[in-house]
Amino acid sequence: MTDESMLTKGQLRKLNALRKSIGNAIAEEAFAKWLEANAKHEKLVKDPIAQAIEKALDLYVDDKTFRLGRKGYVVRRAKGKGSSGFVAEKVN
Repeated sequence: MTDESMLTKGQLRKLNALRKSIGNAIAEEAFAKWLEANAKHEKLVKDPIAQAIEKALDLYVDDKTFRLGRKGYVVRRAKGKGSSGFVAEKVN
């Protein structure tokens, strides 16, 4: 039996869809195989942009005055005439 409290919303949807289409007993086995294969794939994939941002922010790891707050920031490319670079906005 799969511990449903540890699953994400998407994984729960997948499990329930399998239960409806092929039945409970077979669905549990199929979902376990899918979850195992999916977990291996997720570990291999790492977003290169996220890695670049982490690397850029490594300078501020020990800086106690640098705080991102609870909700953080959104970083976007600048838009408009004559603008270039990036814009960071605080999330409210």
